[in-house]
Amino acid sequence: MVEAVIVAAKRSPIGRAMKGSLKEVRPDDLAAMIVGAAVESVEGLDPSDIEDLMLGCGCPGGEQGYNMAGVVTTLLGWDSVPGTTVTRYCASSLQTTRMAFHAIKAGEGDVFVSAGVEAVSRAFKGTSDFLPDTVNLKFDPAQQRTATFAEGRKVWSDPRQLGGLPDIYIAMGHTAENVAQLKGVSREDQDAFALRSQQRTKEAAASGFWAREITPVVTPNGTTVSADDSPRPDTTAEGLAGLQPIFRPDGTVTAGNCCPLNDGAAALVIMSATEAKRRGVTPLARIISTGVSGLSPEIMGLGPVEASRRALTRAGMSIGDVDLVEINEAFAAQVLASQRELGIELDRLNVNGGALAVGHPFGMSGARIVTTMLNSLQWHDKQTGLVTMCVGGGQGMTVVLERLS
Repeated sequence: MVEAVIVAAKRSPIGRAMKGSLKEVRPDDLAAMIVGAAVESVEGLDPSDIEDLMLGCGCPGGEQGYNMAGVVTTLLGWDSVPGTTVTRYCASSLQTTRMAFHAIKAGEGDVFVSAGVEAVSRAFKGTSDFLPDTVNLKFDPAQQRTATFAEGRKVWSDPRQLGGLPDIYIAMGHTAENVAQLKGVSREDQDAFALRSQQRTKEAAASGFWAREITPVVTPNGTTVSADDSPRPDTTAEGLAGLQPIFRPDGTVTAGNCCPLNDGAAALVIMSATEAKRRGVTPLARIISTGVSGLSPEIMGLGPVEASRRALTRAGMSIGDVDLVEINEAFAAQVLASQRELGIELDRLNVNGGALAVGHPFGMSGARIVTTMLNSLQWHDKQTGLVTMCVGGGQGMTVVLERLS
């Protein structure tokens, strides 16, 4: 069966939402810049050869509404290129990568673009604008049943605030508190991991690691942005320990051990291996397998566990066969809980830092962590990588990769 290979990977700098360097950039413009850069980096690739642009967006609406992928192809002048906009919340652009992988495996095309974008600055003002106030609600592990937390779920929100929808999008910080309580992840461990993320990110930036994967962006006022806004290189253990919990008065999740809100875009060009060979294009990596899982929304942070097990089983691998792992750092609590459940050694995990420092623009993050993994495999001269993430609402997604160049 034909293999799917990644031949280009680009990402924008990641801006701090509402007050950062990309706050004036429309999401469709931002996506167009990065998609264009990814395609242009593949020598001899004409946009008319692209079967489909698959664009992930976590929270489509407003400037991120309608079919934004179609807007992007129009902005780029690619009238012959179709586009679809997909949401799987945090894993939206990991989903588009999976879709390109599946389409190539099915023989329904040879060239696809998988991209993702989120402009939190322009899409909404913050989770408090569209999610109920659950600050003082508690999670009782005794409510856990084999398959669901549904018996206790009715206490989590007022359905009138969500238009009668099921309350699966409770404030994500509460899900991290639930995971910390359920799996015994202490505040001290969360802060230590957050400090590690900041330190690893700082070291990687100083060595030139992050600059390799960032495509500079020009804002409407003419400013060129070429670095991420969110890292805090002066973070200390004492500073983290002094922060107050932000979701529950007696909780463990703070502004220091959870990701910030962000803006950004990323794009991958994915080809069939036969097409890449025909064109003389050297692939960066092949996609070995993928996995997706579902679980109770209240503990969505454990999504990477089952998704990774499924992807590894399909690959005929175990976690010990993987050289490097990227778990999207939505919250330190969920990364540590997933890492422990999967048996991942810390020296293989997020070796250059992660989203606690660089940020998590929802729709971008799937393609961003794939891009970072490709960079890491080259930088550290490793062969196999696993990228995985939890998904708000109660899901997980994983992709297993093999470096080819």
